[in-house]
Amino acid sequence: MTKIHKQTASILTRDGIRLDADIYYPDTDTDLPVLLMRQPYGRAIASTVVYAHPFWYAAQGYIVVIQDVRGRGTSGGEFQLFTHEVADGIDTINWVSQLPGSNGQVGMYGFSYQGMTQLYAASANLPALKTICPAMMAYDLYADWAYENGAFCFHINFGWGVQLAAETARLKNDPIAYQILYAASRNLPFYDLSPRFTECLNKYTPNSFYDEWQNHPEPGDYWQKLSPNLDGVDLPMLHIGGWFDPYLRGNLRLYKDLAKRSKFPQHLIIGPWAHLPWGRKVGARDFGAEAVSPVDRLQVRWFDQFLKGIDTGLLDKPPVYLFEMGSNQWRYFDSWLQDNQKSYFLSSTGLASVRDDSGTLLSCPVEDSRLGGDKAEGQKEGNNDSLGGLDIIPQSESPAKLPVLPAATDVFVHDPWRPVPAWGGHGTIPAGSFDRSAIDSRTDVLTYNSAPFAEDLHLMGDVAIEVFCYSDTSSFDLCAVLSEVLPNGMVYNFTQGYATVSLGQEIKPVRIELQPTCMKITKGNGLRLSLSAACFPAYPVNPGTGVSSAETFMMDAQIITVTVNCGGNLTSKLLLPIA
Repeated sequence: MTKIHKQTASILTRDGIRLDADIYYPDTDTDLPVLLMRQPYGRAIASTVVYAHPFWYAAQGYIVVIQDVRGRGTSGGEFQLFTHEVADGIDTINWVSQLPGSNGQVGMYGFSYQGMTQLYAASANLPALKTICPAMMAYDLYADWAYENGAFCFHINFGWGVQLAAETARLKNDPIAYQILYAASRNLPFYDLSPRFTECLNKYTPNSFYDEWQNHPEPGDYWQKLSPNLDGVDLPMLHIGGWFDPYLRGNLRLYKDLAKRSKFPQHLIIGPWAHLPWGRKVGARDFGAEAVSPVDRLQVRWFDQFLKGIDTGLLDKPPVYLFEMGSNQWRYFDSWLQDNQKSYFLSSTGLASVRDDSGTLLSCPVEDSRLGGDKAEGQKEGNNDSLGGLDIIPQSESPAKLPVLPAATDVFVHDPWRPVPAWGGHGTIPAGSFDRSAIDSRTDVLTYNSAPFAEDLHLMGDVAIEVFCYSDTSSFDLCAVLSEVLPNGMVYNFTQGYATVSLGQEIKPVRIELQPTCMKITKGNGLRLSLSAACFPAYPVNPGTGVSSAETFMMDAQIITVTVNCGGNLTSKLLLPIA
């Protein structure tokens, strides 16, 4: 077994700040490539919440460097979110490429913040940086991290802000502040921030990203300057994501951009994982032994290919490697599937907020979904017009060619006193797939169900809804959850999306991109689309005033009535990616 030596070393940045790192050296006289991770949580952690320990990577024939970014761990300077990562990344890569025993070639790996440091470093186009493996990060910090379709990602950002503030308190040796923040992280006071907690948060995060991000609710120069700029950058990249990770949008945005223009291989792997850990059980579902993370071995093969020049066979396989939930198997694709969305229409008797059998999903509109008792035509057993049939209408078909239906509407009422709670998905903790049948029984949730499928249905790609709706307030939120319905009545979510909508009483189609997915719906099971006006605390409760929740007292939040159209020329629909 290869003996590994560990030592701690430091560099001085161009502006004189000391950055500390742990270096893991294999016991060999051969010059080796360097694997670099730059992270803000104390370098001893080394992202072992999802990756193998650096000792293991070093044993595969690499010098491994784990560095504390500026102002974190034992590194000097002041930590300012993402601000110094380009310049410090340049200085660090130039340093590690010249380490004793280095052959001058550098690769980077890491997820979340550590994924972001890779993009900032790559933006400098350094000759020594040969490849990166960015995992679970943002390409556009506004759209991929801070906000989702205009809605602030409250639970994730607030929890992260508390974590960073607690680390600052620890570095400043303030046990009182640390204890308060640590306790808050275990029981985040979403509804009422105590004065002592607020004082500590403000004290240790002056001008923090949390306040700044809430004060920039629209895309613009602030976000453009903060986000990594990879224009003109081209490297072989291994892109790593999770179906229940909140930053999957960023993974795919980066992959799609590079795959279109890169002259180097771009490979994509997405597992059935939340942000962490990367295992077989996510939420309440066990996705089987195949779901256990293959990332460590895959990354070593990737680095062997591009840092050592070894033909590992990776480039002989299709570049898109996706875990298909439902079949619980990995599937290869030649590319991310595009233009494979098919339209399915929402139909209702008007009681979709009350009865499971009122709202239906149909492959084509019925003559009038309000006729025929409590069950719409497409819901009747043996009717091939239901979603379980094979006869589908492509999204590209002109709406003018579709049957014109009498208008049918569903109405539900959102009460800020008791918002629909977040339960799994990608925007809250714990993330993943759960039985949401109890939540769907609430009368402030609309549900639209397919008939059981006559055969397996495979979904892969981008999911969206287009909903004609309006409210009696100037602003409201819309949450869409897509679930698999089992014969025993259990309902397991597998993708969802969220948006802040400002329409008032004007009826316009609201398009929401849900989290992309790869899913097999097993024969005999069905689909359910659930619509609500809240998903708290994943996103703040929309007060309905047209003013952001950060600027509104909860006592001023309004009751919101939302109307969804399910017929006529304004038929709402679900866009499913058929593989």
